[in-house]
Amino acid sequence: MKKHAIIIVMLLASIMYAQKKNGTVFIEHPAIDVVEAMQQADIAGDAEKVASFLADDFKSISGTTRNKDAKGTNKEDFVKWVENKSKWLSYRSLTRHGEAYPDAIEYKGGKTWVQTWNYLKGVHNKTGVKIEMPLHSLYRMNADNKIELAINYNYPIGNDIREAFSTRTNGTLYNQHEYINKVRMMMAALENSDADKAFSFFTEDATFTNLDMADGESNTVTEEKEAFLGMLNDWTIESIDVRGYPDYLEYELGNAKVVQSWWTARMTRKSDGKKVKLPIMMTHDFNDEGMITNESGYYTMQALNAK
Repeated sequence: MKKHAIIIVMLLASIMYAQKKNGTVFIEHPAIDVVEAMQQADIAGDAEKVASFLADDFKSISGTTRNKDAKGTNKEDFVKWVENKSKWLSYRSLTRHGEAYPDAIEYKGGKTWVQTWNYLKGVHNKTGVKIEMPLHSLYRMNADNKIELAINYNYPIGNDIREAFSTRTNGTLYNQHEYINKVRMMMAALENSDADKAFSFFTEDATFTNLDMADGESNTVTEEKEAFLGMLNDWTIESIDVRGYPDYLEYELGNAKVVQSWWTARMTRKSDGKKVKLPIMMTHDFNDEGMITNESGYYTMQALNAK
């Protein structure tokens, strides 16, 4: 046992002595000043100022590319990109991401690197694509404290922009469909105060939302049914009339199945005969079995509080 203990102590000692420092990490450093100044010049579209921070042999490469033959972007092309980017991106801003801050690392026998975590915002002028994304980048400095290499580990937002220039379909739009019929039957049941039939078109775990609810809040089938029956204690539904016609959208992306419809509910308050017209817009999500899994109601019941 004593022999084993000695061996363990020797192993721990060897592990401890195997640790080596390979440099120093700085929270404040001239290289950080250069990198952040370049980034702000970049977002401002000041190509000439950006160029002043870059070494002549500067390269910018993607840290996420799968192209093994990628050569990166040289200084001349990078500066042109900065100039062009300012023409197609509005409302630009680049800030440190939350509580993150850049680090400068001076490696022993090596060069200084700066790593940054930023947040980019903007809107693409031609497509309206909203750009709001975190950015992580590494910068290697040369002996003159100029940036000679930039490595960017970022989501390729350019893919979204390029796709927005194309026209493509995303499924089929129907103005007559079995699922539209189900929504019409469900609304007719509500009009006639037949709660059992109205809620039979929903799955047991269906959810319900409307504009009176807080973000993330929803009702279950039981809660929605109870709320409807409670409303009937004070109100009489005279009619629920369709406005225009419902649409059924069968999407390619995500295989979603959605009926959207517009209605006007005419109601009379039992206490004083007050009549109210309640505009309603709804979307209903269907599963593959043709049952409704979610109802999103774009209406507010505040109209019923009118005096």
